[in-house]
Amino acid sequence: MHAHIRPQPGIMDIALYQGGTSKIAGRDDVVKLSSNENPFGPGDLARLAYARAGHDLHRYPPTDHAGLRAALGAHFGIDASRIICGAGSDEIISFLCQAYAGPGDEVLYSQHGFLMYRISALAAGATPVVAPERDRTADVDALLAAANKRTKLVFIANPNNPTGTMIPLEEITRLAEGLPKQALLVLDGAYAEYAENYDGGAALVDQRDNVVMTRTFSKLFGLGGLRVGWGYGPQHVIDVLNRLRGPFNLSNMQLDIAEAALGDTAHIARSLSENARLRDWLAEKLNAIGVVTDRSFANFVLARFRDAAQAEACNAALLSEGLIVRQVGSYGLPEGLRITIGDESACRRVAHVIGAFMESQQ
Repeated sequence: MHAHIRPQPGIMDIALYQGGTSKIAGRDDVVKLSSNENPFGPGDLARLAYARAGHDLHRYPPTDHAGLRAALGAHFGIDASRIICGAGSDEIISFLCQAYAGPGDEVLYSQHGFLMYRISALAAGATPVVAPERDRTADVDALLAAANKRTKLVFIANPNNPTGTMIPLEEITRLAEGLPKQALLVLDGAYAEYAENYDGGAALVDQRDNVVMTRTFSKLFGLGGLRVGWGYGPQHVIDVLNRLRGPFNLSNMQLDIAEAALGDTAHIARSLSENARLRDWLAEKLNAIGVVTDRSFANFVLARFRDAAQAEACNAALLSEGLIVRQVGSYGLPEGLRITIGDESACRRVAHVIGAFMESQQ
């Protein structure tokens, strides 16, 4: 570190975020199952919007994102005036920490929560606080016990990454009702579409003034490379966040393609149907050979092995066959491998390789 030029407190405590690996040296037949991407990519309408986007590269984008917000409002049945758009839901999470947490404040999240909660809290100078989970699932009683007068934000990913577990709406409501008055509950809904009959907490946002929901186009809509996310919250929160948002934080291309993706009902339906079918199939195959998985409500499964050494060995076996999954030791789960639900061929390959590996362990 420089002797005199120093960053703000907390920043040097941040461990750099490591995304899912995408390459294996010497192989060009890699199947990437490490970043929870839609194996079908974007739909036809999004691809068409992408092809058209080059015509306006010289034009500045709108600063209010009115078109995309209106489309989101219509699609999800929510108030477009209380939506904020960002470069992935990560940017909304960062805005929330910048706006509401600082030195002396605490940002609370569950034990195996998304790594960006800690990173964004430290970047704002706040103290990250972890509440224990129960069976890899958020524990509302533990979160309420950890909350105090310094708690400003409470993050819950529902369904959670990397476990795939979720808590019911009544438990989320109990958490929102029990938090200290100064605390905001943030429901991270990156995987909300994959959970049947779940609105990501939108109705709860409408009922209360202390709940915010974040969502993304990176998963179901197949637009991870485009970086578009959004948040929905009480007007008092959205007004604050918009003061931090850069005027041109999303390009014309991002706005147009995301709006087109919302209207591609055929692609959405196919992606959801195939994910549900193959997720259940893969979980059943893994459980049958002694690789335990919790019920997943997302587009991945968390395969749990005997210990960290066995998980490491299985990961090596998968890599040797060109299959990249995600090791999750950084989430406190060294015995686990998070496996994105790919297409049918990918799922069958994963099941075959792990099956052969487990046989070799006997």
